[in-house]
Amino acid sequence: MWTKIGDVHCITADLNIQKGAFDKAAEAWLCALTAFEVARRLADENDPHCGDISTKVEAAVQRFGSLERVQIACSDQSEFPAYYLPVGGPDSCTPAVICISSEEETAATLLGRLLPVAIGRGMSLLVISHDDISNHRRGQSELFLSCCLEYLSLRPDVDATRIGVFGDGLSAVLATDFAAFDRRVASAVCDGGLWGWARTLASVGWMTRTAVNEDLASARRSRLVRQLKCPVLVVAGGRGAVSVPEAIKLQAHCTAARIDLELKMPRVARTPLREIENFVTSDNCIFGWLEHKLARASAP
Repeated sequence: MWTKIGDVHCITADLNIQKGAFDKAAEAWLCALTAFEVARRLADENDPHCGDISTKVEAAVQRFGSLERVQIACSDQSEFPAYYLPVGGPDSCTPAVICISSEEETAATLLGRLLPVAIGRGMSLLVISHDDISNHRRGQSELFLSCCLEYLSLRPDVDATRIGVFGDGLSAVLATDFAAFDRRVASAVCDGGLWGWARTLASVGWMTRTAVNEDLASARRSRLVRQLKCPVLVVAGGRGAVSVPEAIKLQAHCTAARIDLELKMPRVARTPLREIENFVTSDNCIFGWLEHKLARASAP
């Protein structure tokens, strides 16, 4: 049903293009992208139609004329692809966000999901694939993401002092490592170090068969998040990499220590088969937070 709804919006967009109603066409394409994302999430992962939906998303994404397909050059002479969506002209000097897809999604899939909530917020987007960044030894992903930041910093339409990062799913871990590594990051939607901490807890529990002292756990959480020198938003629950109880504890410690960390828990609808995250409200909250933080970063 949702795929058919998306198809109808695409047809409407094409008709509006023929009439010269470009704003209405763009609105219809955004509605189509949201419908396709709903269809993709409701479909079983083994459904053969999932590939068709992804193809429809990529086709709709390409309809946005200002979208650029760019290559990010790295210090080791390698390159990897990215989508760049500018928000204004060459002299606009606006904020930008590096967006990393989740581990099971392509950059085009993430861009299709984010376009409806990101457009109109005055922020350019550089969207990259989790696989292009994560398939390297530890320490390499931070260097590659710094190349993304360097690319944006050299663009005349981007304010180099207002570049944030958003890691979706397990890419929240990459966003944390990057924000700790590169102090130029102005804001980060990440896991706050909790994924690594959860793995440490599991390892200690398995080796010692004892519970970790809560005072030691508190100190460890605080030490990890203090490495981040920018405002942080942690998304817990849903399809994220962070458990809600650990995130609540982390937020409490950060509040006491006056560390700028906020917590977001997506709304989830339970179905007989699985939980479905309300990605529209979640993404809207995330990009509202980024818009707010990056706007403040420009203040003298």
